Amino acid sequence: MKSECKYSFLEAKAKLEALCAYQERCSFELNQKMILWGIDWEQRDQLLADLIASNFLNEERFASAYVSGKFRIKRWGRIKITSQLKQKFISTYSINKAIKEIDLDEYWSTICHLANRKMLEFNVKLSDWDKKVKLTRYLQSKGYEADIISDCFDFISKNNHLNK
Repeated sequence: MKSECKYSFLEAKAKLEALCAYQERCSFELNQKMILWGIDWEQRDQLLADLIASNFLNEERFASAYVSGKFRIKRWGRIKITSQLKQKFISTYSINKAIKEIDLDEYWSTICHLANRKMLEFNVKLSDWDKKVKLTRYLQSKGYEADIISDCFDFISKNNHLNK
């Protein structure tokens, strides 16, 4: 059962160009949008090719913008960002290139900031083990790597014991 196409080829092209000009998009998102509009697969391929040729659509630029936004605004870690990009069918090359743009010092300070903020929420009566488990679970849900989480917990614990 084929749905009726909402837009002509040129109307769809103009709408897609406007979407891409407003915010970086990936081909997966645009393809989903065109499916909703009822555009057949041949025209979808042609529209995507036109958008790439006119530089409205660029996978590496999208990956870079996505990584930057999710890290700086949502404070996601590399694991979660990578996973979300893979769900959008972004190439491993583009993902790795964008992930490398994250400054390691900024990454460390972000995870420590999140950990410190979370530690302040914990009940004082919790054991160090329980704090570590809860903090690890929280930071893993944000997409941070286990070894960095452990180093961060040790760093925070050491500094907090010095302050007491």
